[in-house]
Amino acid sequence: MPVRLRHVVGCMTGTSIDAIDVALVALEDEGLRLRARVVAAQSRPLDELAARLRDVAEQRSTTAGEIARLANDLALKHLEAVRAVAGSRRLEKQRLDLVCVHGQTVYHLPPVSWQLFQPAPLAHGLGVPVVYDLRAADLAKGGQGAPITPLADWVLFRAAGERRAIVNLGGYCNVTRLADADDAASPAYAVSGADICACNQLLDGLARALIDRPMDDGGRQATAGRSLPELVDPIIIRLGEQAAARRSLGTGDELARWILVLAKGHRPEDVLRSACVALARTIADAVIGHRVILAGGGVRNDCLVEELRAICNGIATTDDLGVPAQFREAVCFAVLGALCQDRVAITLPAITGVKGTAPISGHWVLP
Repeated sequence: MPVRLRHVVGCMTGTSIDAIDVALVALEDEGLRLRARVVAAQSRPLDELAARLRDVAEQRSTTAGEIARLANDLALKHLEAVRAVAGSRRLEKQRLDLVCVHGQTVYHLPPVSWQLFQPAPLAHGLGVPVVYDLRAADLAKGGQGAPITPLADWVLFRAAGERRAIVNLGGYCNVTRLADADDAASPAYAVSGADICACNQLLDGLARALIDRPMDDGGRQATAGRSLPELVDPIIIRLGEQAAARRSLGTGDELARWILVLAKGHRPEDVLRSACVALARTIADAVIGHRVILAGGGVRNDCLVEELRAICNGIATTDDLGVPAQFREAVCFAVLGALCQDRVAITLPAITGVKGTAPISGHWVLP
């Protein structure tokens, strides 16, 4: 009997609120036997949607009409992005089978969470099923709804003879720890994970305030600065409080405003460098004993990555394992969408705290 093959698109917009990342993934087999190959990936800027989404995420007053228009506009932006990535590869013989969408997190304080999205324009525009809102079922059963990617990381990155930590340098930093595949064949015993602390959301907030740019491109400003103990140590304490809280992080955890008060009178590049050093030390404490595999937009921040290299041994990126680091979350969502379609529970009680048996996740819209 031939092995099942599906072409699934995963879409991710993170708490940095800067772009839609889209990955087209070929998935062979079913359930936990899935094998994945990245076919194509693209990133599309959110353009004028970014400021509108950030206003909602930062709880600024708006109207129901504006939120409804925003959800629809975000769906049309997804439609444009998915068509572009699917059109970059010929799929006449193997049509697109499924799209899995994260949606934009505009509020997350369990048990309440909102991944803003309107799926119908995407499902009917593409003529394929769309699954979205993957956190809701976990939240309904007492879980944190996050981190949500560890099971997909197990599918993509587990290895025999090595313990790995998949570190996502996204708006928030989260980690998936994978046991040696020879020692634990089941994900229930092989996977652990947690949100660690604010990451790009912090660095980008500082960049907007200190250097009037959406981000410190490549970490150039931070690289030109010096780390200052009077900044690094208090930031580590605050980041450590996030890690110690052992809850999923979301909107409302940004530390940039607090750091700006702390950093008054210091050069912007020194503040940015100190934040990178504090982040690297906080992250390193969470991955002791594992080979570190980096992913997420923060991989492009050379200062942050070099600070991590100075602390951790043998750092690699998911690029080295066949998954572009910038698109790791989008690829994970393609995997999670297929698992939902196969009626596999995608969250793990030991990670999200969901009570009892983990539920089958996802809301579906059919064309």
